[in-house]
Amino acid sequence: MSLIFTIFALVFLTELISWIGKTVLLEFAWDLYSRLFMNASYARQRQLQAELLTTKKELLQTSAQDQFAKWAKLRRSVDKGIAELEKLNGELTSNKAAFSLKFNTLVWVLTTGLSFFVGWWYRKAAVFYLPPGWLGPLGWWMAFPFAPKGSVSVGVWQMACRRVIKVGERTVKSILAPSEPVAIPVEKETETKSS
Repeated sequence: MSLIFTIFALVFLTELISWIGKTVLLEFAWDLYSRLFMNASYARQRQLQAELLTTKKELLQTSAQDQFAKWAKLRRSVDKGIAELEKLNGELTSNKAAFSLKFNTLVWVLTTGLSFFVGWWYRKAAVFYLPPGWLGPLGWWMAFPFAPKGSVSVGVWQMACRRVIKVGERTVKSILAPSEPVAIPVEKETETKSS
């Protein structure tokens, strides 16, 4: 793929992730990951919660004074279940935090890091050449900082692509956004009666 389309696709991917939001993508990726690789842990969590609820219900129905032995056994069972559930919840929370760190690192590398790398790697390359004398004395700015004179540099092309995509985003949002009804004042004709 040519440099012009590679840079445009990279900028588009970065803006698309920005539009959707990293947190939305993180939650989607976490749900997918947890369903595929951590299904047993979540099944165990649901099972523990169900067991805990039934044991607690039975505990509340048991009199501590009349049936102390049964009540004490149920109380120990509830305490043990709560401790196990808290431990499992802690493991799941730490797994999600580790996943979040890895996912955010991957997103940064695929967007910002790759953008910096492409800009650095092709810093002296021309994305495309402008017709001679097209911008007059300002033509050097399009080649800024290291591209050949009369060409468009990678940095300028990235900036132009980002600007065009943002304008397109605003246009699409304004078209898709529901328009608010405009209140039109209605004048009432009043008749004055003279007697």
